[in-house]
Amino acid sequence: MTDSIIQYLHLHRDTLLNRLNDFLSIQSVSTDPAHKHDVKKAGQYVADYLKDIGFEQVDLMETKGHPLVYGEWMGAGEGAPTALLYGHYDVQPADPYELWDSEPFKPEIRDGRLYARGSSDDKGQVFMHLAVFEAYMKTIGELPINVKVCIEGEEEIGSENLYEVLEEKKNQFAADFCVISDSGMVASGQPTILYGLKGFTGLEFTVTGPSSDLHSGMYGGAVRNPAMAMAHLLSSLKNEDEVVTVDGFYDGIEELSEEERELIKNVPSEDFKASTGVKETTPEKGFTAKEHTMARPTLEVNGLYSGYQGEGTKTIIPSTATAKLTCRLVPGQEPDHVQSLLVDHLEKHVPAGVTLDIKKEPLSARAYKVDPEHPLIQKAAESYTQAFGKETVFVRMGGSIPVVELIDQLYQIPVVLLGFGTPEDRLHSPNESFPIESFDKGMETLVYYWDNVKESK
Repeated sequence: MTDSIIQYLHLHRDTLLNRLNDFLSIQSVSTDPAHKHDVKKAGQYVADYLKDIGFEQVDLMETKGHPLVYGEWMGAGEGAPTALLYGHYDVQPADPYELWDSEPFKPEIRDGRLYARGSSDDKGQVFMHLAVFEAYMKTIGELPINVKVCIEGEEEIGSENLYEVLEEKKNQFAADFCVISDSGMVASGQPTILYGLKGFTGLEFTVTGPSSDLHSGMYGGAVRNPAMAMAHLLSSLKNEDEVVTVDGFYDGIEELSEEERELIKNVPSEDFKASTGVKETTPEKGFTAKEHTMARPTLEVNGLYSGYQGEGTKTIIPSTATAKLTCRLVPGQEPDHVQSLLVDHLEKHVPAGVTLDIKKEPLSARAYKVDPEHPLIQKAAESYTQAFGKETVFVRMGGSIPVVELIDQLYQIPVVLLGFGTPEDRLHSPNESFPIESFDKGMETLVYYWDNVKESK
């Protein structure tokens, strides 16, 4: 049966690529009100495709913002497992257009890659699932398991209305596990299981001294310089061993086990000098750079500004200094609690002579982690290896995907991250692309996976 599905995908590859190109040509930029009609058009495209495939129920759900596509096929019966497929059809703006080597909304294949905005994030990967569902229905007339589909149009603007819809219609979207293809592999052609994501929180704070910039000769030594006060505050947050010195920051976190350290060790090492230009890495003392980025919490300064920024010298004591901070969190850390710890630390350490104003980051997310030995995760690893011909590696990612934690919180089900992007895809940047190899072998992976999990309930 599996062979006939894969054969269908091979025989209809050109037709499927043309259909994907039609999808990618829709300028579904969710952040730009000028493209509101295009966003809805992309949602309608997904809904129409699901209907063409043969899904029993398809609904383009209106929200307070952009619509959400819901579809279900429950023909496998009550005894079969039910999967919830999540993805998004909205994309980032294509600006600056002049840096693209081809039109961002006119897909083009060059050197084994499909170039277009959304080719990797996330239209291309959503389409692969739909194409595989089509292959099943056109060959054997059914899917191996029950499937519910949730494809939204607001991921690139923070999934503003998704939580409300999922909470309100919790029973409608309920499933045994969730599959998401909105991530990638550690290297091109290297199958990768992403079993952990970091959480996220942050804040912005401003140190204010005098009511206006002052002459540094006349007032230097009499008033506190806000830029220097900011330097003291920032240096109080972390020591030279990259250990965060905020009281309580590490309380309750899950320590790295030897088994996990071995999994991380087996992941191909990034050449940080080549990819970032740094001379050496500086991870937290006692951990490797891979361990720190994947599985240890971080605190970073994302923005810092104060005083005169033009050419030459302007001898002033600046009135203010501002910094933006974010933390990537691991299991055991609550975003709101960490945010409060940061506020307490800053208020405790603010130098005399200046005042402190803090703005908390409104968006946050908990960390997510699934047991890499979970049967559904192991089946995913086996399916990757079947398709790509390489052993699958297991990683935790330093980034955050808030919807994963949202689904975990609402439904308490395993989330399987089956991503096929590569580090060269240039997500959110000019010349976004997706490897044709990932398109072909990724769909094969999905066929193997759906067949492998049909007996899992």
